[in-house]
Order: sequence, then C-alpha cells, then structure tokens
Amino acid sequence: METITRKFKIILKDVSLRNAILFTLAILIGFRFLASIPVPGVDPIVLQQFLLDNQFFGFLNLFSGGGLSQLSLVVLGVGPYITASIIMQLMTTVSSKLKSLYHEEGSLGRKKFNSYSRWLMLPISLVQGFGILTLLARQGALPELSLGGFIANVIIVTAGAFLLTWMGELITEFGVGNGVSLLIFAGIVASLPSVLWQFTQSYMPSELFNYILYVLFILVVIVAVVLVNEAERRVPITYSKQVRGMNTYGGSDTYVPIKLNQAGVMPIIFAMSILLFPQMIANWLISSDITILSTISRFVLMILEHNIWYPLVYFILVFGFTYFYTAITFDPEAMSENLHKSGAFIPGIRPGNSTEDYIAKVASRLTFTGAIFLGIIAVLPIIVLSFTGNSSIAIGGTGILIVVSVVLDLIKKIDAQVAMRQY
Repeated sequence: METITRKFKIILKDVSLRNAILFTLAILIGFRFLASIPVPGVDPIVLQQFLLDNQFFGFLNLFSGGGLSQLSLVVLGVGPYITASIIMQLMTTVSSKLKSLYHEEGSLGRKKFNSYSRWLMLPISLVQGFGILTLLARQGALPELSLGGFIANVIIVTAGAFLLTWMGELITEFGVGNGVSLLIFAGIVASLPSVLWQFTQSYMPSELFNYILYVLFILVVIVAVVLVNEAERRVPITYSKQVRGMNTYGGSDTYVPIKLNQAGVMPIIFAMSILLFPQMIANWLISSDITILSTISRFVLMILEHNIWYPLVYFILVFGFTYFYTAITFDPEAMSENLHKSGAFIPGIRPGNSTEDYIAKVASRLTFTGAIFLGIIAVLPIIVLSFTGNSSIAIGGTGILIVVSVVLDLIKKIDAQVAMRQY
C-alpha cells in the first residue's frame, strides 16, 4: 500500500506524466462522445433488437468500442486499421522492401510503413461501411435512403474510422499505453453497466447454475491471463571480465527475461478481424440474385457459425497469429548481437550463431505454450456457451481477456515511467 501511495504521489507531482495520463483520459472521453452520436436516420429500437439476436454483430460491436450498438459515427471502430495492419505485416514476409522498412530503417521507416497501412485502410473502410449499412438497412434499422444519402453515410462512417485511428495514434504518441488497445478497452468497459443491468433484469432462479458458472469462468480467465502475462523464462548470462589499468570490470551474472506470452492480446484481435471480415461479406452477399455468390456465402457462414468448425478455425488462427506476431516483434539475431557487443554470453553456449539458435529455440518453446493458452482462452467462451446458451458469455470472455491484458500493459508502462522518474 505504501508503494502504491508513493507512486501515486510521483504521478501527481510529475507534470509530464500527469499530463500524459490526463491527455489519454481526454481522448477516451472524446471517443465515448463520438460513439454516442448516431448516423442520420437510425432506428435505435430495431437496431438494439437486431444486435441482441445476432452474435456476429455482437463481436463486431466489441471492435467498434460499442459504436455499433448506437450505429454511431465511429461504427467501424478500429477494425479497418487492424485489418490493414495485418495485411501489411503479412506482406513483410513476401516483400524484402517492406520487411526492411519495418525492421531496419528505424522510426522513419516505421512511420512510412504506417502511412501505407492507412492508405490500405481506405478501401477496407469503404467496403466495411457499405456492407454494414446495407445489412442494417435490410433489417429495417435504417430507413430507405436515396443513393446520395447512402453514399453520405458511407463517407461519414469511413471518416469516423480514420478519426478514431488518429485518436489512437495520439494516445500512443503523447499519452500512456497502446492507443488502439485502449480504445477497444474503453468500449468494453463502457458496455459493462448495460450488461450487468441485463443480467439483473433477466435473472431467473432456475438459471442460478449458469450464473455461477459464468462467475467462475470470469475468475479463471482473469487469474490465468495474469499468470501467463507475468510468466517469463530467465535465460542466464555472464559478463566477461575486462581489465582496464588497475581495475577489473564485468564478471557478473544476470539474466535476460523472455516472456511466455510476448504477443499479448494481439493474436486474439487479429484472429477476430480475420473471422469478422468474411462473415460480414457473406452476410451481405447471401441474398444476392447471383446463385453462385449466395451459395458461396451460405457455405462461408456455415463454416464460421458457432458449430464445431468455428472454434477450430478460431483456435488455429489465434495459434498461428501468436507465432506470427512474436516473429515480427522478437529478434533472436539482434539479441545475440547485443549480448556479444556488451561482452556477455550464455554459459555453455558459444557466442554468435549458437547463441542465436539457442535463444530462438527457447522463444519457440515459450511461444508454443503461449499460443496454446491463447487458443484455449479464445474458444473457451464458445464451449461455455454450448452448455449455458447465454450468448453474452461468448462475447464477455474475449472482452475479459482484452480488458485484463490492456490493464496489465497499462500498469507496466505507468510503472516504467514512475521508475524512470525515481532514478
């Protein structure tokens, strides 16, 4: 308690840190304000009923930070940006130029890479905006609009996606934490009061077991996420002794921590983006007059509906994206070079290629365990859903994972800022 109090005093006294936190809160408040402004002509009663009966749009609402529940200006959320980022990062595996831009050219290269992602985000936003508005218009949530009015709505929600992405980047640059993750986090937290209210209104004594199961599920997920996020493998290293004049330097033993789950919550977000996009297109094309398009759409929806195929595809995507995201963020070669330059080595391992291979092997084993964990956590809500029949659990499980991961990451970043100011 004393440590928390001391850190809180440091945050209050340090102007730059305090301003960064206040700036982050101001952006999140602005986001919630935008999420409450509906597009012109929406029927909120029809929209709410449609969302309650459609689990797919419940997941999409998670990504929009609650914007879909109001059909707000930011109804697309950060989904288009995440999809564009996935495509660009996948392109680094086939394009040496993009790979060099992302990994080797520093902050300027990363800035240029991000600008490419934003250009790619434009057609994705237009397609997603057109698809969502068309689907909702067919359901009666939107009135019959003229061509000009419909195009105006598509442009509005596309502009909202770019505005929200810009706000997330502002948080990352001038605030505290990862902006995109915090926007998703804010949307989930903002929906908690309505979820709790629905639970209290729909409570039935006969479903007491389901509620107990849901509470246990939440506790298990929270504890598991915290333990796995904090778990790390400590690779021992030794610094060589160096004699300079009459003094001897080095010779100390320490370790390099390699986290069990280096990818964090990003594989879940990536996998959900990949699953949501074809579902949205299939829902849009299923009523097409072209027979082959409607047939393909029905097949896609059959695969991606919540049966045995959906959790299997979801698990495989989460598992694969865990390896992919770890591969682009963790570089064993750079770690080996840094150890060599600083005069450090792993006991029993030769410097150079042997050290690189050893680090890569350790990281691969840890990533395998972390990928299995994330995959299980991702499909566990669907398994619980099959027993309880409560669709809010499937959405809530993923939301819990994102919320806990973002909170842990935010606490670590604030602690790092506080520690830096203490020294």
